[in-house]
Amino acid sequence: MAWLLVVIAGLLETGFAICLKQSNGFTRIVPSILFAIFALGSFGLLTLALRNLHVGPAYAVWTGIGAAGTVLVGMIWLDESVTLLKISSVALVIAGVIGLQLSGASH
Repeated sequence: MAWLLVVIAGLLETGFAICLKQSNGFTRIVPSILFAIFALGSFGLLTLALRNLHVGPAYAVWTGIGAAGTVLVGMIWLDESVTLLKISSVALVIAGVIGLQLSGASH
């Protein structure tokens, strides 16, 4: 259950990063409100998950999902550049998170 909370928190991190961009420096109200909702939800779920998980692997999964998700959303829906280096780098982030999990560093 704790890992499910981390995954959902990571997806919400993607949401708050995208909304932060769309808020245009908090000058657009709807993306600004969504940013706050997603950020509070993300940090709240991560906080709950950390009651039962080691901080290192949980934080790595949370940030990995958020970073990879944000890059992918940017490339797919925000017309950001798609390069082999960018895709390879996202793959390395995901591989690093998986490596931490397989290392047995978590409960």
